[in-house]
Amino acid sequence: MVIPSWENQTMIVEFVLRGFSSILQLNISLFMMFLVFYILTISGNVLIVLLVLFNHLLHTPMYFFLVNLSFLEIWYTSNIVPKMLLIIIAGQKTISITGCLAQFYLFGSLAATECLLLAVMSFDRYLAICQPLRYPMLMTASLCIRLSAGSWLCCFLLTSITLVMLCRLTFCGPNEIDHFFCDFTPLVHLSCTDTSLTENIAFATSSAVTLVPFLLIAASYSCILAAILRIPSGTGRRKAFSTCSSHLTVVTVFYGTLIATYLVPSANASQILRKGFSLLYTILTPMSNPIIYSLRNRDIHEALKKCLRKKSVSLR
Repeated sequence: MVIPSWENQTMIVEFVLRGFSSILQLNISLFMMFLVFYILTISGNVLIVLLVLFNHLLHTPMYFFLVNLSFLEIWYTSNIVPKMLLIIIAGQKTISITGCLAQFYLFGSLAATECLLLAVMSFDRYLAICQPLRYPMLMTASLCIRLSAGSWLCCFLLTSITLVMLCRLTFCGPNEIDHFFCDFTPLVHLSCTDTSLTENIAFATSSAVTLVPFLLIAASYSCILAAILRIPSGTGRRKAFSTCSSHLTVVTVFYGTLIATYLVPSANASQILRKGFSLLYTILTPMSNPIIYSLRNRDIHEALKKCLRKKSVSLR
């Protein structure tokens, strides 16, 4: 849908998300698969949140940050997947400019917040392994709240700068976005005004919230590895490494998919590949995080068993 502007140009008021395919049979299969993934993602992350909230043994800094991460993943996925499912099964491909910008803002803010939360969690693991005796005094409840709130606030404020710049752009055609959600690059490519300043600001802010946390994570794990190697017994080394292996796996998956997505050439031939990589960090990574944190986590296993025992007793 378009309306004429006072400059005799055609001004766009909504975009069209092309999605994946126009083949009905393929769309039905994609819809069923992504719906199952979405249900698993929401269920897994809600389960993590509830287990931590209702089990006092899990009221520790590590699980406090894990609850933040799971809560983030719920909103992160829900911001993109429901609209994507409507595009696939119902053909509802249009989205207003306001809706598109709102989706981008939530996506960018939540992705940036995840970067900072992962860095905060690596700092928590650094203190737990490298400063075990001082850990309870250093990682206080007050500090945990400040680190968590600061991560959320900082990223939402930084992304708002890019959002303001996008709102100043003019879109006058075409209005098709060859993607399944409103990402930054497809949006600026549709603008008929100069986007160089917007792209430079977006690059600076995105670098700040991805590169800096990555360097902090790398520094933390360098210290952690050095501390683990100094432990004399093999059992002690394995126990120390197990406390951070889940987090390290999540970091590797998250940053691996981001790097793979945004280093792919922007040629048209690679668009399908771009969409595939985008699915990794919008669906598969949020779904895998609860699984990764649960598979080798004895505390989570015990909390789940305790919850199931209480449930079975109440049903008798």
